[in-house]
Amino acid sequence: MKKILVTGANGQLGSELQELSVLFQHQYQFLFTDRADFPLEQEKQMADFFAIHQPDFCINCAAYTAVDRAETEREQAMLINGWAVGKIARLCDEYSCRLIHISTDYVFDGNSSVPLAEAAPVNPVNYYGLSKLKGEEQALAFSPSSIIIRTSWVYSSYGNNFVKTMIRLMSERPQIKVVNDQIGAPTYAADLAKAILQIIEFLDTPGGASRPGGIYHYCNSGKISWFDFAQAICQKIHATCEVLPIPSSDYPTPAKRPAFSLMATEKIQRDFGVPVYPWEDSLDTCLLKMQQFLA
Repeated sequence: MKKILVTGANGQLGSELQELSVLFQHQYQFLFTDRADFPLEQEKQMADFFAIHQPDFCINCAAYTAVDRAETEREQAMLINGWAVGKIARLCDEYSCRLIHISTDYVFDGNSSVPLAEAAPVNPVNYYGLSKLKGEEQALAFSPSSIIIRTSWVYSSYGNNFVKTMIRLMSERPQIKVVNDQIGAPTYAADLAKAILQIIEFLDTPGGASRPGGIYHYCNSGKISWFDFAQAICQKIHATCEVLPIPSSDYPTPAKRPAFSLMATEKIQRDFGVPVYPWEDSLDTCLLKMQQFLA
């Protein structure tokens, strides 16, 4: 039975993969790891893990995700998001393991006005985006068969994210302000987890094994601002909180955000037959799941 290594297993995407893995236990053995089992700062420990387990696929969900802190913790952000990815890619290449690495829309500068294709010029406006871009480069340099999946605005019933923050604030405050001039699309982590496992199933076929590596975009369909997203959450949970739109200039953060990072997803749909769901439908699914957790 082939083995799938999942790094960062306790994050949003890793948790969704853990939940979904029960449906694939007859096909694959999953190796879910956290910082203790697979520390990205410790090259020897990572090499020992590969030598012992020899995975066939590696889904690298592990990342330094504190976007604003990355502006000051640059060395740590680059170590985890950049150089460590290269070390994983080297190991994947050595052990003929197919790497699926998760990246971000923050590799773009936000100056586009049309959905960004995979070949669109990259130009990060913050250090987090720069460190993630370095990870992409390292993965493809040391393991050219790597599949890079850029995603955006990830949320889930697990972990900390925008949806959970909005629900909490809407229960605590009569009014909240949310930026309305940053445009993109949210991604329900459960949808991304399904897409990744569908891609692995494809790559695990004789025809799919020869599929070359490359960069892909995945997010839910639609084009919205953070304000639109917050307003939809407010309506769907029937909150009485007033949601007001503000420009990014009224909500300064240490790290600049791209103003427009909507990504085109046609390539991943075409190459792997992966479905892309409307963001409102996926939000409904996630909120329903959260209610079940709270019940």
